[in-house]
Amino acid sequence: MGAISRAETGLGVDRFERGFLHPEQETMPRELLAQLQLGRLQSTLRNAFDHVPLVRQRLEAMGAQPEDVRTLDDLSKLPFTVKTDLRDQYPFGLFARPFDQLVRLHASSGTTGKATVVGYTQADVDTWADLMARSLYAAGARRGDIVHNAYGYGLFTGGLGAHY
Repeated sequence: MGAISRAETGLGVDRFERGFLHPEQETMPRELLAQLQLGRLQSTLRNAFDHVPLVRQRLEAMGAQPEDVRTLDDLSKLPFTVKTDLRDQYPFGLFARPFDQLVRLHASSGTTGKATVVGYTQADVDTWADLMARSLYAAGARRGDIVHNAYGYGLFTGGLGAHY
């Protein structure tokens, strides 16, 4: 399963009247959820390996390939990206897509050093919007509600998802 489009979310349709925004996904059996998570992990890892040199270097240094991830437990064996990686690869070294595929570019304030720059494709923004809709729905927001987004994050990327 890939990103869910706004049309598929049922926003503005009767799905908002149900107990879950996406009942088929949010109530799936654990076994199916684990399969979905593993497939998405493998896909994400393959994408990062193919398009982000640092990820490729880290995995190859371990003697690993994306196909070596066969279970969710294998996630604990993977190297993590840490804040210094973001700064060392500043500004665009961790982007997995070329600029002509990006529709948004956000950055942190850089209060603790260099800003962290993040580029988003339309699919990324759509996924983010869906995740925010699910979060708000889980918190009780329903059609017709007014949500006052009063966080003091300015244009920091961490809060902008609520705007999509």
